[in-house]
Parts: sequence; structure tokens; C-alpha cells
Amino acid sequence: MDFRTACEETKTGICLLQDGNQEPFKVRLHLAKDILMIQEQDVICVSGEPFYSGERTVTIRRQTVGGFGLSIKGGAEHNIPVVISKISKEQRAELSGLLFIGDAILQINGINVRKCRHEEVVQVLRNAGEEVTLTVSFIKRAPAFLKLPLNEDCACAPSNESSGTSSPLCDSGLHLNYHPNNTDTLSCSSWPTSPGLRWEKQWCDLRLIPLLHSRFSQYVPGTDLSRQNAFQVIAVDGVCSGIIQCLSAEDCIDWLQAIATNISNLTKHNDSDLLDRRKHCFTVQSESGEDLYFSVELDCDLAQWERAFQTATFLEVERIQSKTYACVLESHLMGLTIDFSTGFICFDAATKAILWRYKFSQLKGSSDDGKSKIKFLFQNPDTKQIEAKELEFSNLFAVLHCIHSFFAAKVACLDPLFLGNQATASAAASSATTNKAKYTT
Repeated sequence: MDFRTACEETKTGICLLQDGNQEPFKVRLHLAKDILMIQEQDVICVSGEPFYSGERTVTIRRQTVGGFGLSIKGGAEHNIPVVISKISKEQRAELSGLLFIGDAILQINGINVRKCRHEEVVQVLRNAGEEVTLTVSFIKRAPAFLKLPLNEDCACAPSNESSGTSSPLCDSGLHLNYHPNNTDTLSCSSWPTSPGLRWEKQWCDLRLIPLLHSRFSQYVPGTDLSRQNAFQVIAVDGVCSGIIQCLSAEDCIDWLQAIATNISNLTKHNDSDLLDRRKHCFTVQSESGEDLYFSVELDCDLAQWERAFQTATFLEVERIQSKTYACVLESHLMGLTIDFSTGFICFDAATKAILWRYKFSQLKGSSDDGKSKIKFLFQNPDTKQIEAKELEFSNLFAVLHCIHSFFAAKVACLDPLFLGNQATASAAASSATTNKAKYTT
């Protein structure tokens, strides 16, 4: 763990991620001061132009020592292709940038083996002759039972599997013609490479979770059940990390403490200084930008007001669904619609032609000049690049309040506990709804 400053904590490590109904798969977490990056491994072409976006064709020859030097797992009986699980030390240097642990074998000498059983693929490889052309594709989310190694330095010792049976859950070694007493060395020239193409296994961003005003939990939503060595982080815009499974209880505690520290520091940095020494205070900002300062006697009173405002915001956004504001872009009159279902839509006021649209989850940051201009930072889902959009409004505070209200409502609709309490909280919120609606709509 690195400590850059007193208010910034960074951390990088390997975890498992369960996203929806998928089996857990390996990811790398990188915690920065203001963002949690969730990354998955992928194989990227770093030179030349590949024929396919995710498939590679590699030709290798059987060696006097070590055979093909590969081991495989999986098969159609487990609803996945056969996967390369080990590459022997001798062959790894020759195959660098060509084959990787985690590659699924799709074709062997032009024969489609995507839906073949494990033993069928083993037999095809054994009968493939001295030279075999493999079409492969890297599996980014391999099932847990494959138990692919967490590092890339796993090697396998040659073994003679030519006469035995193989198990799809264990390595089937393809080190044919191996002789323990043979001391011949391998020739690099016997491993032809893909002409002009070079590949690297890299960590690529899968999900970015902004930490400002985000929250995390170890509990199963709507219950008092705590997950073991697992948690999830939910951003203010409702984007969820998925269930992050740590490798140990100590590792889980370290991650939770580091994330909590950065969230706390960001929140403190963005909070205004207190006007006095009273603890239970809150500020309401009106549509005109005026700050109204309130205080209550007890912590429970403050919590009640907070719940009331949150519920009022949710009910009002749920009622209106969308709000459109006039704005200016490069001296042209435009319109910006904030829609609860679709996100942000910018269109030409005269022709109604849509200039751009983004989902709430694509908003990664924003800034304003305190007068009239807002700069939005959206992430392109295809290129993963940040795209900046700047608009000018006549009522800056109204637009900002509306955006914040819609984001708060998106978070609330993903919280089962909030929705379960919505009916009981609506009565307490009714007195606040009118005032809240003035600056959220």
C-alpha cells in the first residue's frame, strides 16, 4: 500500500468479481484518491492489424523434447471451450506474444472444436501431426472451476499423457514424445510466429467507480446477512461495482478501510466549513443560489430530516421523469433534457436534432464556473475515452440542483431498503416536498 499524501491512499490487488448471475472471475482493483478502477485481463494486439478483434491464429510444431508443451482444461461438458491452462518453461519464451494461459482453443487445423468435449479435443491434438495451427481467443471471464493461476508465471513440468485418460477439471498435458533421458535443446526457429502481429496480455478497465459521495456495504441488500470477505461499492450515479470477493478476511478489511478513507477525505474536501460549533446542522440551497442554514437538537432529528429530503427528491423525480433546460452551445440555442430513464440528451432547439446523448453511468465528472457554464465529462462506452461537453445556462443553480436530484433518485431506486421504507417515509416527507421541489425540478 502506498501513501502519497495524508489525504490520499492508493492500493492495487487481485480479487474475484461476481457480476449478476455470472460465476466469479478474476479482476484487478486499483484504488486512487477519487476513483476505484475494476480491471479485467484481455489480450491486445500491440503491433500489426489483426484479422479478428479477439481471435488469433498461431502455428506451432511438435518438439522432440516436450511435444507441444501445452496443457488444457475445460470442454463442452462444462459449456465452455477447452482452455490452455499451462505452457511449459521451455516453450514459453518461443510462444511469447502468441499464446497465453487462458486462451480458448476454437479451431485445430481448421476443425471447429468450440463445442467439443475435453477428450475429443485431446484426441484431435494428438492426431494433428507434427505441425498444428490453432485459432484461439482469450477468455476474460473463465469459470472458477478452471482455477487459472492468478499470475502469469505458472509453469508445468513435461509429462507423458499419450496413453492415459484425461480429466476436464485437471490439466491434460500435450507433451507427447517426451523422453526423460533426452537432453536435446529446443530450436527457436521451429516455432513460427504470426507474421507482423504481436499480442500482449494487459489489464483493461472494466468499470470505473467515482468515490465522491459513494457508499459501500458488506450486507446482502434488504437483509441483515453479511457477506464473507466480500463487499460492493455503489457510486452516487447508481453504478455498482458488483460483488468484490477478497482472497482473505485481512485483505477485505484492508480494502474497506482504504476505500472508506478516500471517500471520507473526498467528502470532507467538498463540504463547506461549519458556521458555528453546533453538530446537527444542514444547509439547503435555493434555486437562486441562496444558502439556508438550519440546525436541530438531536442526531435522530437530523437523520429524520435527511430521510425526508431524500424521499421527497425521489418522489418528485419519479413524478416528473424528465426536465428540459434551454442552453447555448457555440452561440447556438440548444436544449438539454435530463431524463430519469435515458440520462442526458442535448438537441438543437430549432430542428430538434439530437447532438449527443449519454447515460447517467457515463458521467464521470463535471465542473462549473459558478456563473453560467457547466463542463460535463462523459466516458465513451466503446473507446473508454473521456469526452468533454460544455454548455451555458441562464440559471446555473437550477440545472445543478436538478442533476443532483436525478442522481440521488437513481441511487435510491437501486436501494431495496429505501424502496421498502418509501411508503412509511412519504408521510414524513410530505411537509418537505413543496420546498424541495422548488430547486430539484
